[in-house]
Amino acid sequence: MRFPLKLTTKLTKYLVGKRIRGEERFPLVMMLEPLHACNLTCTGCGRIREYKSTINEMLTVEQCIAAMEECGAPVVSICGGEPTIYPELGRLVREILARGRHIYLCTNGMFIRKRLHEFRPTASFFWNVHLDGLERTHDLAVERDGVFREAIEGIKAAKAAGFLVCSNTTIYKETDLNEIAELYAYLHELGVDGFMISPAYSYAAVQTKDIFMSREEVREKFQQVCQLLEKYNLMTSPIYLEYLRGERELMCTAWGNPTYNPRGWKGPCYLITDAHHATFREFIENTPWERYGRGRDPRCQDCMVHVGYEPSAVLGAHHKLGDNWKMLKWQLSGRMGGARRESAASRANSHGNGRGNGHNGSHATDHIGRPVDPAELVSPDGSLRVL
Repeated sequence: MRFPLKLTTKLTKYLVGKRIRGEERFPLVMMLEPLHACNLTCTGCGRIREYKSTINEMLTVEQCIAAMEECGAPVVSICGGEPTIYPELGRLVREILARGRHIYLCTNGMFIRKRLHEFRPTASFFWNVHLDGLERTHDLAVERDGVFREAIEGIKAAKAAGFLVCSNTTIYKETDLNEIAELYAYLHELGVDGFMISPAYSYAAVQTKDIFMSREEVREKFQQVCQLLEKYNLMTSPIYLEYLRGERELMCTAWGNPTYNPRGWKGPCYLITDAHHATFREFIENTPWERYGRGRDPRCQDCMVHVGYEPSAVLGAHHKLGDNWKMLKWQLSGRMGGARRESAASRANSHGNGRGNGHNGSHATDHIGRPVDPAELVSPDGSLRVL
């Protein structure tokens, strides 16, 4: 199967219940940002720039759990910022799992090895590692050498410990999809369980605009995706991929992936910030949804990002005959785990092809090459600092 059976069953029951009750707007995945601080300054990231004035603020575990309970989404994506520098991440994950939710822990991978001992493998927990290319490309995108290699070492350690691991790749104008295919082949060898892929969003806070694509450029780029990547366990739904290729239309369902951070519920969506709401109910009821979307708000014109449109695919927006069968076939035809039954880790260690193998085992470093401990990012007063 493409996803763990437990996750598929939980999500199916949740969707059926919502439809029986006739609810129009409800969340599928809660985007939980316990902090916005990060140990990197990725070129295409708007978060650390948008929230510069509150970069040192953090949610408590209790605030995170209260928001999660209020929201009710069956899946929680812990993101940020970089969540592995959140001091109480281990406790936060345990509390979320104890309440029957499923977790995707989104990370740049630099501190996986450092914090791996705080977690236990379960079918309800994925490490979701962000990789935008092979070593040279990825390190250039995140503006620091050594990040790719440390992320790979983190993936190896997580897989060796029995964890589920997926990757998340953002596609920019200059992205070489042949390189992404090579990246996926390498990650498949390491036993990575699934692959997420999405076009980038042109954040207002990001000054480098020429890296982002127009709607037409997205469609042209993604027409190559299926040919190059379909043999891997893509966690990107076939309906969303059809939309990215320009083969169908989807409307944005921004409420499907609501975002909660130290300032509250971010509205209207993960990408655009016009307001922060104190409660999830206020977010749903007070957001003027009719003002957003292509043709309504210029900021939405070229947006085709998964956080707005993957929920549309799952919820059946712009439903076509055969979509249900297509989604079922996609789920049943997947295969998690890559080549882990083929002693992938041992083979990967012997490649030595410059893709991040043969790493000397050192941990993540700062911009001058000094080893970094996540604890160093927390000041004595409990606030966060960025290296």
